Amino acid sequence: MAELALAATLVEKLRHKRAKIGVIGCGYVGLPLAREFCHSGFQVIGFDTDSAKVTLLNSGESYIRAVPTIELKDYLSRDLFEATADFDRLAELDAMLICVPTPLNQHREPDMSYIASTAHSIAKRLKQGQLVVLESTTYPGTTDEFLRAILESESQLKVGQDCFLAYSPERENPGDKNWRTRDIPKVVGADDDASRATVKALYENVVTQVVPVSSSRAAEASKLLENIYRCVNIALVNELKVLFERMNIDIFEVIGASKTKPFGFKAFYPGPGMGGHCIPVDPFYLSWKAREYETPTRFIELAGEVNTEMPQYVVERCILALNEDKKSVNGSKILILGVAYKENVDDVRESPALTLMKELRKLGAELSYHDSFIPQMKASRIVDLSDYSSVELSNEFVADQDLVLIVTAHSDVDYQQLGQNAKLIVDTRNAMGDFHEDAAARIVRA
Repeated sequence: MAELALAATLVEKLRHKRAKIGVIGCGYVGLPLAREFCHSGFQVIGFDTDSAKVTLLNSGESYIRAVPTIELKDYLSRDLFEATADFDRLAELDAMLICVPTPLNQHREPDMSYIASTAHSIAKRLKQGQLVVLESTTYPGTTDEFLRAILESESQLKVGQDCFLAYSPERENPGDKNWRTRDIPKVVGADDDASRATVKALYENVVTQVVPVSSSRAAEASKLLENIYRCVNIALVNELKVLFERMNIDIFEVIGASKTKPFGFKAFYPGPGMGGHCIPVDPFYLSWKAREYETPTRFIELAGEVNTEMPQYVVERCILALNEDKKSVNGSKILILGVAYKENVDDVRESPALTLMKELRKLGAELSYHDSFIPQMKASRIVDLSDYSSVELSNEFVADQDLVLIVTAHSDVDYQQLGQNAKLIVDTRNAMGDFHEDAAARIVRA
């Protein structure tokens, strides 16, 4: 069949690394992925609508910690990588990987605008024999229904015959140095034999293990299951944290004891709320799609409610902690320690710190923050904090604060010293756990 011959030609180019790869969206997913293709010897073009990012990348400057600048400069010098905002160059590619954001809109429904815009850009230039792979997290059916419809209607090419389409979910874990992209098994799914063959050949060159599934929908669902699993379990321990605090039981001590069981238990930890580009967002893609099938997703909705309420719980703990010192939030100096959504990353997307700062500022607190990973805040969909920049964490500054609120426990902070200089610490991450008894500060868990 003609389509299999066309696929065989692309598979051959991929196996001999003669194919040119395009990565659309040079962010926390796209740039590490581009790195692995360059590392394997492929020529890669990174596409981004942000001209500032394009300029930085072409000058050899990486803005993502997972991609060392020294490596980027090497790939540029060997003509393995370049960045561009010129989407006409999509026509040069053999395979293009879509790594664009999939946020929620103000009604907590999927915002498909980035995927749609990218699909239209591709469709205008799509040519015979090209492979398109969606990596952005989304609801089951996006690839085969939404993306395919745009590509076929605007290009007049038939997926599976003239061109190829697949889904392979990203599995990045920013800040985790134990795993880089090539070491993480790659799930791939497509809806025709030719697309399955080409997407499998694509990733076999750059990752240690490719995990094929029967369809793009199965691959899309696998990504959602991974994140819903985490969301539900974190909601469970968040709910137990509130209960155990009222029972005067240390949730972290309980988790530490429970995880000694060698089977049937995996430790999840509570926090001040959910953050990042996955867990606060992805579960709602499935719950939204489930409405089409008139099937309630009660676990997902309940977990979302519990996790969404955690910042308010933390605010209440701050109010009560200050009240014990005969102070109100209004006029109190509060230092937010860590604003990134997780430890040791430079990503503030959906961070609970944004909601906490918004609410505490509303109550009249004099806010400041320290985070060496986030030197300057920006406007976000939650709140505009662009007038805040990270302060130096000096002993004198800490001592002058009425309350230090630990939101993100970066490893570059001396928590023992913090405990000696602060008056009052509200700890949402158990960062002070090892220093609790020796601290001069009063420490409140939240």
